[in-house]
Amino acid sequence: MKMTSRPLLFHLLLFCATQTSGVEIQSVPAVNADGVIETELEKSVSLVCRPDGGHDAPVDDDLVWLRNGAVVSLREGNRKGRSSVCVTPVVHDDDGATFSCHLSKNATVTASVTLNVTYHPQLSGSEDVAVEEEAELVLRCDILANPPVSSVSWTLNGSAVDLSAGGFSLAVDGFASQLAAAGVEKSVHEGTYRCTATSPLYGEYGKRFSVTVTEKTFKFPLMPMVAGIVVVCATVLFAVVSRWNRITKCCK
Repeated sequence: MKMTSRPLLFHLLLFCATQTSGVEIQSVPAVNADGVIETELEKSVSLVCRPDGGHDAPVDDDLVWLRNGAVVSLREGNRKGRSSVCVTPVVHDDDGATFSCHLSKNATVTASVTLNVTYHPQLSGSEDVAVEEEAELVLRCDILANPPVSSVSWTLNGSAVDLSAGGFSLAVDGFASQLAAAGVEKSVHEGTYRCTATSPLYGEYGKRFSVTVTEKTFKFPLMPMVAGIVVVCATVLFAVVSRWNRITKCCK
């Protein structure tokens, strides 16, 4: 009986030593089971690193923080036994960022968390757009969001844009939705446009465009005319100089 209890006791002690020799990260908001912290733009995230079990680390053993593999600069007194990092305010670049903490004398003793920053598409307000007849109309909406938007729609004067009837083209990627039309006509393309992006988490967001089609203006060919004037002036000057030389010769 004694022979079987000793190995069990040895493994139990080894397990406890392994647990207390590691580090853990506690946070507000809390870390989920996948090691991810769910947060939003402009919020704050507080991270605290300490040895497993909440015991203070040895006084001579510093804690090191990394953000996506780069060392985070810490103030004196924020390295030993317990170390904290505050991310405030949370920005777009923090989405997907991984914060890790390890013992300075043993980088294999480490823990990490990843931020998942959710945000809605940055669509709001209105914009006045003036475009000349026969020119190209381009309207662009920023639809970048996390989670990605589920749909994007365009309307003209309250009705869905008819891509074929107006000669429109529509391009959509994960960053923007762009509506364009070449050869603009006042009767077809002037009016109020609206793009609406639907977020599965935040709902609908939109932006309005008031498009005015103006008459085509004649663009004065300034550079060719300047070049022509230079040539004419040079020719006249050359003729005057040549004539003056002949007069001078005759008077001698």
